[in-house]
Amino acid sequence: MIQQFKKRLSQLETAFNELIAKPNEIAGIGNGIFDRYTNPVLTAAHAPLNWRYDLNPETNPYLMERFGINAAFNAGAIKFNGKYLMVARVEGADRKSFFAVAESPDGISNFTFWEYPVELPQTAEPDTNVYDMRLTAHEDGWIYGLFCTERRDPEAPAHDQSMAVAACGIARTKDLIKWERLPDLITNSPQQRNVVLHPEFVEGKYALYTRPQDGFISAGKGGGIGFGLTETMENATVDHETIIDNKNYHTVYEAKNGQGPAPIKTDKGWLHLAHGVRNTAAGLRYVLYMFMTDLHDLTKVTHKPAGYFLAPEGEERVGDVSNVVFCNGWIKDDNGDVYIYYASSDTRMHVATSTVDKLVDYVINTPADGLRSALSVNSIYQIIDSNKALLKS
Repeated sequence: MIQQFKKRLSQLETAFNELIAKPNEIAGIGNGIFDRYTNPVLTAAHAPLNWRYDLNPETNPYLMERFGINAAFNAGAIKFNGKYLMVARVEGADRKSFFAVAESPDGISNFTFWEYPVELPQTAEPDTNVYDMRLTAHEDGWIYGLFCTERRDPEAPAHDQSMAVAACGIARTKDLIKWERLPDLITNSPQQRNVVLHPEFVEGKYALYTRPQDGFISAGKGGGIGFGLTETMENATVDHETIIDNKNYHTVYEAKNGQGPAPIKTDKGWLHLAHGVRNTAAGLRYVLYMFMTDLHDLTKVTHKPAGYFLAPEGEERVGDVSNVVFCNGWIKDDNGDVYIYYASSDTRMHVATSTVDKLVDYVINTPADGLRSALSVNSIYQIIDSNKALLKS
């Protein structure tokens, strides 16, 4: 039995080490806006063996997995002490999610989890589930993690064990190891998801991007990306939300939309990455899209390309919740490179790389959505005619 144990352990360690060491390469010629990569950067299999297995042959002679990991996805991201870090949503086989930090030396390969998952302090009302943390290094000196905290709806009937209330949980840290839990965000909305902290003070206050909604799943009469101010993050309260980017009929964000990571500041404006949701015969489809807001008036959208920026392709379309991409983390390097960390189908993490210059070009110069088929054709005509004129010159 001991020999079988050792053999299986050796096999597990070999497979794990090969996974962590696997190189990552750019996949194909791309679209000129960003590059995809051949391999996911984080999966359930990246979870350390000593999280999942009791490695004592006396108590686990068959070397069974004692704590199953189902997925690693929807990660916040930050550059910290020269390392590229993701704070991933790790989901156990028990359906409970928790946060764990994974780091990479180059941002595209060799991601490894830190020794322990994040030990998140609780409020007086304990979380049932937590997920989708957005990280913001704020100018006040703290790194804030805003996330969704889920609890059972107290008004749910006994026969319904799926009704829940989603709120914005808030924690902050200086080292991503020790976290201070702050009270949940208070707004006038019945439920909140996808809340993101702006990295700078606005009028001396903290600025938040919100997504008000009526129900746990359905946005109802709510929805859209909101914007509001709070005096403090220690008891964050937003009394008024201004919708800066709303849902729109027959678009990739007609059902609901939400802010992704905190926006990136450029000399042309603030770059935003968001997710949009529409309904199809096969269910909800999630894609990513971009827009830009004014440098000084954060409620003013100045540019918004038509359609999606990134949609699920190939194996990305398959997973626990298929046909989905979701992003709540990106990193801008000092040289202008941008690492976009996105999840596919609520299962795994990927990276796409671009630059600030490319993203600004894309957002400013890509035609806006005319919201009618005829106007989409007009956009193509304009490109064709411009190319014909170029050939004649």
